[in-house]
Amino acid sequence: MRLILLFAVFAILGLAFESAGARIFSFRALIPNLIIILAVDLGLRHHGVLPAILAFAMGYATDALAGSHPGLNAFMTTMVFLVSYEISTRLMVANAGVGVTVVFFGVIATALGTVAIANGIGSLSSTGPMLPSLTLQAFITALIAPFVFSILATFKRLIGLPDGTARDPHSRAR
Repeated sequence: MRLILLFAVFAILGLAFESAGARIFSFRALIPNLIIILAVDLGLRHHGVLPAILAFAMGYATDALAGSHPGLNAFMTTMVFLVSYEISTRLMVANAGVGVTVVFFGVIATALGTVAIANGIGSLSSTGPMLPSLTLQAFITALIAPFVFSILATFKRLIGLPDGTARDPHSRAR
C-alpha cells in the first residue's frame, strides 16, 4: 500500500509538472518525461505484479491527460518498466548510472514507439526532423533522473520501503 501511495503522489506531481511545463515552455523538448523516470525506478528496484500494475496505471493516467490514442502511453510505459525489470534481473547492481542510461533510451523508444504504433511503421522514416528535439528531451530527462531517484530513495526510506532489489546488497533497507 505504501508503494502505491508513494508512486501515486509522484505520478500526480510529475503529470502536473509536465502539464504546467507545456504551458510555460513553448519548446516541448525542455520538459523532462518524469513518468518514464518513475517507470524505470519501478523496474530496476521493485519486482512483482504490483509495480507492473503501477507502471501501467501511470501510463494510463498520462493517456487520460494527454493521450491522443487511449492506451498507447500505458503500453509504452509498461514496456519501459519491463525492459528496466529485465535489465535489473541480468545485472548484479542497478545503480543510478544504469538507471540514467535506461531513462535516456526509454524516452527515445517511447516517442518512436508511439509514432510507429499510432501512424504505422512506415512513418518512422519521416521522424528525422523530430530526432534533435527528442534527443534533447531524452538528455534532459536523463540529466534529472539521478535527482528523482535520490528523492524517491529518501521517501522510500522514510516510509519504510526497501530502496532496491534483493540482489543488490548496497540498496537493502537497513
